[in-house]
Amino acid sequence: MSNKYVLVINSGSSSLKFAVINAENGEAPVTGLGECFGLPEAVISWKHQGEKSEEKITSDGDHHQYAINRIVGLMESLGFDRDIVAVGHRIVHGGEKFTSTVRIDQKVLKEIESLSDLAPLHNPAGAKGIEAAMAAFPSLPQFAVFDTAFHQTMPKKAFTGAISNELYKEYGIRRYGFHGTSHYYVSREAAKMLNKPIEQSSFISVHLGNGASVCAISNGKSVDTSMGFTPLAGLMMGTRSGDLDPGVIEFLIKKGWSTEKVFETLNKKSGFLGVSGLTSDARGILEAMEEGHEDAKLAFEVFTYRVAKYIGSYLIPLQNLDAIIFTGGIGENSLPIRREILNNLALLGFKEDVAGNEAARFGDSGVIAHSKTLDAVAMAIPTNEEFVIAQQSVELL
Repeated sequence: MSNKYVLVINSGSSSLKFAVINAENGEAPVTGLGECFGLPEAVISWKHQGEKSEEKITSDGDHHQYAINRIVGLMESLGFDRDIVAVGHRIVHGGEKFTSTVRIDQKVLKEIESLSDLAPLHNPAGAKGIEAAMAAFPSLPQFAVFDTAFHQTMPKKAFTGAISNELYKEYGIRRYGFHGTSHYYVSREAAKMLNKPIEQSSFISVHLGNGASVCAISNGKSVDTSMGFTPLAGLMMGTRSGDLDPGVIEFLIKKGWSTEKVFETLNKKSGFLGVSGLTSDARGILEAMEEGHEDAKLAFEVFTYRVAKYIGSYLIPLQNLDAIIFTGGIGENSLPIRREILNNLALLGFKEDVAGNEAARFGDSGVIAHSKTLDAVAMAIPTNEEFVIAQQSVELL
């Protein structure tokens, strides 16, 4: 086995994803998921060399700690315990404090916890995963990789809200952006595919999944992105509304809605699910469209229109454009959605490469459209955030 394996942990409030990643080539010989933590149906499952296993979590204690302890046993039984050189943690929010990957100590852990106001669902869970992993792997160095770090290169005009300066100074209210590791990874891959130095490249990265965001990347650095203070801003998503007139919030509260109900609706009952009334899954939307469901068709049209509108606006912070990059579960796999977005970009000269777009359905990276107008291409590139976490952890060793 290679001596460059990293255990990557992505800890959620009621789940924990994990993977063993080869930091040299990105291969993942082991992947797994613990889910439904805190509930009777809690389980942990994993896949090794194509074989999937699952077991029920019967403990009444801390399920995060149980899952980490089970992972320790799993690493030993599969023979990876001696080859793992570090543990890398995905942390959603680094605020303005963290602009790059850091090695975790007690001070860093406390700072991650102190940012919980900015990501109340994510940072406490990330901290819990770190604590459990530090207890389980006391001899291994642990690293935190932040979703927000890549976007810390945005200029002030891009991250500053048109609100009182006091709100920024006192509460840190500004645009932070997310999906940073994904945008970072695919932009580097695109530069390699175009045989162009990343420091001389311009991309619009479009991460489309249940969460979705667009990022303008100039010379390898994020200069604007669609998610904001929280992941609720920007594009329409699986269950999130994306951009919305904030006056709607006041309107609903005056109608008797609680703030909890308003934000549960905007975060969990909007997007594909809200517009279609059917599902948050893009595949279900497409299937319903084929069966003639009008609201599913409307959800498809709203989503693809908004993505194209953001792409068009992100030409503004760039001096030129080399490529639009589609990634994420939808961006990588949904040919109809990519096709409709490209149709909406006809004014920019994009013409679909039908064969390339078809090939991308099967997980291949490649060119899916060309624009003579902009001398640019559109590409589909599968993301690999775990590989970025593993690479950056090993680099800091």
